[in-house]
Amino acid sequence: MRRAGRPGVRELWRRPGTPYLVLVGSCTLLTVFGLMMVFSASQVQALSHGHGSAFYFRKQLLAAAAGAVLLVAAMRAPVRLHRKAVYPVLGTAVVLLCLVQVPGLGQTVNGSTNWLSLGGSFQLQPSEFAKVALVLWGADLIARKESHRLLTSVRHLLLPLVPGALLLLGLVLIGGDMGTALILCCVLFSLLWTAGTPARVFGWALAAAALACVALVATTAYRAARLSCVGAVDPGPDDQCWQAVHGLYAFADGGLFGRGLGASMEKWGQLPEPHTDFVLAITGEETGLVGTLTVLALYALLLAAGLAVAARTGDTFVRLTAVGVTTWIAAQSTINIGGALGLLPISGVPLPLFSYGGSALIAALFGAGLLLSLARSQGTTVTAPRRGKRTGRGGKSPGDGGRRTGGKRTAR
Repeated sequence: MRRAGRPGVRELWRRPGTPYLVLVGSCTLLTVFGLMMVFSASQVQALSHGHGSAFYFRKQLLAAAAGAVLLVAAMRAPVRLHRKAVYPVLGTAVVLLCLVQVPGLGQTVNGSTNWLSLGGSFQLQPSEFAKVALVLWGADLIARKESHRLLTSVRHLLLPLVPGALLLLGLVLIGGDMGTALILCCVLFSLLWTAGTPARVFGWALAAAALACVALVATTAYRAARLSCVGAVDPGPDDQCWQAVHGLYAFADGGLFGRGLGASMEKWGQLPEPHTDFVLAITGEETGLVGTLTVLALYALLLAAGLAVAARTGDTFVRLTAVGVTTWIAAQSTINIGGALGLLPISGVPLPLFSYGGSALIAALFGAGLLLSLARSQGTTVTAPRRGKRTGRGGKSPGDGGRRTGGKRTAR
């Protein structure tokens, strides 16, 4: 039973500063927990490649520091500054995606050419920043069209947004990164849906996307092999489902509370890519069902806060950007988690804010900074409930910055 005078969960959630605080907390905890699990999951992999045990952890920590700087910069930047940066961000993303295909600059890893070598052991994956570019450009484009009352026409809803998105998709698919292409499709659909695109358009779009996916899978042997491993419970002929099955073994071996941090057995060569694609499986093995559900709960809070930011604004750009970033994180998390659980094909998509991958972590932290900036634009002051007499001029308690009408807070 809730004590009189104390706010309930609903009242706390409705406060203007709650989404901001939830975003800060969930992003921080996911990043810190992710760094810890990357360190644990990558030690054996690093030693097997002739590096020190903390090799991958140090690189991820450096990316987290760079991402944190971008997060703070994005968070403190006003919304109008983000809108001014739309075309520079889009142009930079397109140029980087093109440079990936230049011989000598692009680097192929696991069959996909999606990296730029920065010298030494550092690489940049431009497709991660294509997500940011599509969100910002799409939100700004639709918002400007709405301000001119052009969204009553389907043609204005689709042009030039869809051709621009297809350009990004094509550049990503040339490198062989189907997972990122799916995420970009989800972001595009979310922007169009939020803008009020008729349902019949989505019917045709989904049909075309399904045909494209079938063609991509049918013409590429390794994609067909990955699809055949969905739901597999044994490695199969030639051990083609080895990775998917051993991911399930890791979850099963963890039980309720796990084997303990650092005590995973699967990371000792049984489970390939334990610190990237399957870091959640190692988390489940070492921290058990409790640790896995904690990670899922943090993602649920992050996504709920992102949608709350979108729902509480009357600004079209803010709403679309919040929906776009939230969809990006939700789609990427779903694809990674589904692959680790054997429910979806393994795609090589990193778990945002959590698994190893410097470019992915930097881009995700910048996306989180965007959400925080949007939340700040709505006000982030969390006031305590009133107790006793109100003091001060105008009948307001000290620190109460809003005007009251009939005992309720009204927006400024």
